[in-house]
Amino acid sequence: MQHRTFLSLLRRLTGASLGLAILVSVQPAQAESPFRLPLISLIMPGLNSEPEAPTPEAALTVHELPAAYPFPQNIDLTSQPNDLWIRIRNGFAMADLNDDLTLHYQQYYQNRPDALRRMVERSRPIMHHIVEELEARGMPTELALLPMVESSFNPMAYSRAHAAGLWQFIPATGKRFNLEQNWWQDQRRDIVASTSAALDYLQSIYEMHGDWHLALASYNWGEGAVKRAVEKNIARDLPTDYASLTMPNETRHYVPKLQALKNIFNNPRLMAQLNIPSISNRPYFTTVETARAMDVKTAARLANMPMDAFVALNPSHNRPVIKASTPLVIPEDKLATFQSNLERTNTPLTEWQAYTLKSGEKLNKLAPRFGIPLAELLRINGLSGKVRLGSGSTILVPSGQGSSDLSLLGNQASLPQIIEPEPAPSRVAEKSTKKEAAKPTGKADHKHANNKTAAKQGKPEHGKASGKTVAVKTGSSSAKPKAGSSKPAATPAKTGKPAVTAKKRG
Repeated sequence: MQHRTFLSLLRRLTGASLGLAILVSVQPAQAESPFRLPLISLIMPGLNSEPEAPTPEAALTVHELPAAYPFPQNIDLTSQPNDLWIRIRNGFAMADLNDDLTLHYQQYYQNRPDALRRMVERSRPIMHHIVEELEARGMPTELALLPMVESSFNPMAYSRAHAAGLWQFIPATGKRFNLEQNWWQDQRRDIVASTSAALDYLQSIYEMHGDWHLALASYNWGEGAVKRAVEKNIARDLPTDYASLTMPNETRHYVPKLQALKNIFNNPRLMAQLNIPSISNRPYFTTVETARAMDVKTAARLANMPMDAFVALNPSHNRPVIKASTPLVIPEDKLATFQSNLERTNTPLTEWQAYTLKSGEKLNKLAPRFGIPLAELLRINGLSGKVRLGSGSTILVPSGQGSSDLSLLGNQASLPQIIEPEPAPSRVAEKSTKKEAAKPTGKADHKHANNKTAAKQGKPEHGKASGKTVAVKTGSSSAKPKAGSSKPAATPAKTGKPAVTAKKRG
């Protein structure tokens, strides 16, 4: 029995020794733990001692944090950037068009950086005004780039379809939006009036379609044509977006051109690579009216501006004289100079006055009388070399003998009856005419039909560009050709046509 008791005690001591050894082996790991074993601490106090403090070499490096940036308490969201391109980018609001044509035209423009820079330089005087007008109307600022597509920002651009100016208005549309087209000026070329009319037009066709791409297609092709194209797609259960319509190639390429320009000007890094100049975000010009008529060159001199720079801001004038009470566009930094010089000048403001032709007077006799070459007199009045005016016609002549006030020249776009010298008929023509007259025929009189056609051609097209109209006005519309002359009024020759730089827009 004693033997069994001894063995049992030995087994218990052996088990306790093994358990103690295991606890000792895991004690370093437990020393890092917040949970302590009181029993072990009592048995082996050394295991519960705190570790020694780390040496300076093992200590963590201390980094000093900089003071926080002091943000302003108030942020002014109405402040404008100095660069107008930033302001234009902030106003982009049209849906982007991503197609092969857009990529094609973006590459086209990027491969011609010189042309891009020229367009930007021409846009510099007018771009801020366009952006101001767009923002006032709540319209997308992409439209400020539209004159680059229409006219390359050339205010004298003129197309084969008789579209004129920055925004390329045809005569009928210009008349519809109250752009005057008369003897004195063609407001389709006026940078202020044409911008207002173009934005009015774009607003109206956007309200019609509810889509800016369709509005732009209408601006190029005509709102009626786009409406019919949309109706055709509706009838065929097809989509009616811009890309889905059947349209002419010019209109198909129209919006991608604008999108390509938008992509370029929306990328500051690309603009820097192409060396596109910045535009100051401040007004460039102001308008002023004068109580007296003055010559274009006189106005440029009073503003201390080169003639070509003044004409670039005032391109709508058809004559060398600016009629009284006509707004002049003057750079803001030249306005004080213009007004000061105008107040101090004592010389006449114009070298031209109105003259009414008397019965029997001819231009080739009138020109030497006023000391001006006949060709120059015809050019100033927009006349061809063969034209002959009836009595009562009023024209511009240099100031001098027999001249009268410029108020005699009104604003009517209607033209006088112009008498051209009738060529002497040849003998062969006389014989053939007599023979034809003697022969009976059941056909209509071809000559009479031609006369009707010629009479129609003698009537001017209202709104036609000034370079293609006769620059005269009669005091009476009852001027008659010579007695015995059955030849009706003929259309005068077209003179002074500006360069064709823009494509057709209907």
